[in-house]
Order: sequence, then structure tokens, then C-alpha cells
Amino acid sequence: MSVSEELRNNGVVKNVGEAPQEELATGERSTRNRVARSILDHGPSTVTDLAGRLGLTQAAVRRHLDALVSDDVVEAREQRVYGARTRGRPAKVFALTDCGRDAFDQSYDKLAADALRWIAEREGGDEAVVAFARARMAAQADTYRKAVEAAAPEKRAEALAKALSGDGYAATARSAPVGEQLCQHHCPVAHVAEQFPQLCEAETEIFSQLLGTHVQRLATIAHGDGVCTTFIPKISKNDFHGHDASASTAGRNPA
Repeated sequence: MSVSEELRNNGVVKNVGEAPQEELATGERSTRNRVARSILDHGPSTVTDLAGRLGLTQAAVRRHLDALVSDDVVEAREQRVYGARTRGRPAKVFALTDCGRDAFDQSYDKLAADALRWIAEREGGDEAVVAFARARMAAQADTYRKAVEAAAPEKRAEALAKALSGDGYAATARSAPVGEQLCQHHCPVAHVAEQFPQLCEAETEIFSQLLGTHVQRLATIAHGDGVCTTFIPKISKNDFHGHDASASTAGRNPA
């Protein structure tokens, strides 16, 4: 059984090194899974971030991360810096690998990709895939719309993030210069979106419609980034006009 299959079937991170699985104590296994889950929920994280969130020492976090890196569940990256860089080297962050994401997915990626490929070949090419992607997002958007419309204009990004989290996207909203960033730390369809970026494009369009403002997709998990990031300009009560909003993927290929 592959590493990803073991993780998917058990919901915990297993030690797949040379030592027998039985030698890894239950507590160690549980903590290691918490470390991986925290990275899934919050995106690429530093040792300090993880230690603070989980109530562990940095030495303990490093020990678990070393094991997760060895098992190809997480990988170390240079932290992306927004705005002006400060002196010194950027902090190292740890992000889930494809194998690590598979631990939390039970999706039928190949089946979905094959179905979309069939649609493209038999039903009208790219336009048919775009139509499917838009219809899929429109159906999902009904729940999101209720949450967004019930929130005050300045809380709509946060409301959308909570609604997305309910569908497994582990989303958060955070302040950014002249606006906010909507961050999706998990994407249930990332592997399919690598082949069919129309899924990302349709999602961005729906975000724009729901929030009533132009939005810009800055990064996607499908493209290899650690987090799907969408920039949302500051929204005021007077600026909310859902019918003439627009979306953009400028600055980043959506997949």
C-alpha cells in the first residue's frame, strides 16, 4: 500500500520509514497528524507558527516535521514575502506535498478528469468545459450567497471564507494593503484543476459576483502554490453592486 493510500484510509500520518509501524506510539502518531492537519488548515507554516497553534515546543515540532518530510507528506519552502523584504533570510515554511494532500482527500480525481476530457472531446471542446465549471460553481454558490448577503459589507470576505470551509476548502480571510486576501488552504479538486484551469476561473468569477467587486486571483494550489489566494479590494457599503462585478486572473495563471 502506498503512503497516500495509508494516510487516506486511516486519517492519521503514519511512520513509513524502516522502523515497524507498531513502534510509533499512539501519542506520537496523533501529534504528527495534528501537525499535518494544522498545515492543511492554515497553509504553509513556520516552526514557530506550528508550535504556537499546537502548544508544542519548537524542538518537538521540528522532530515531527523531519518525519513528515522523510515520508513526503510535507516539504520545506522559502516563505513568500508580500511587500518590501526585511533584512535577513526569509523564514522557512512547511507545506503539504501532493502526497500529504491526498491524506485528506477521498476524491475520484482520475474519474473526474476523464469525465471532463470526454466532455471536451464530445460536447464542444473548451466551451463545454467552461459551461460545466460555471454550472458547478453556480450550484455551490447558493449556500455561499446566503452567508455573504447576511453579512455586513466589511465582513463579506470572512463570511465567504467560513462558507468555503464548510465545503472543505479550509479558507480564511486576512487583511492586505487596500483590501483583503481570501486564502483557501485546501482544494478538493486541485489535481483535476491542474489539467482543467477552467475550474479555477469559474470559481474566481463566482467570488467576484458574490462579493460584488472585481477580484484578482494571485495564486492557486493547482498551479503549485501552497495556498489559493484571491485579492479582494476594500468593499464599502456604497460600492456593493453584484451585477457589474468582474474577476481577473492577471498576475497568475489560474492553474
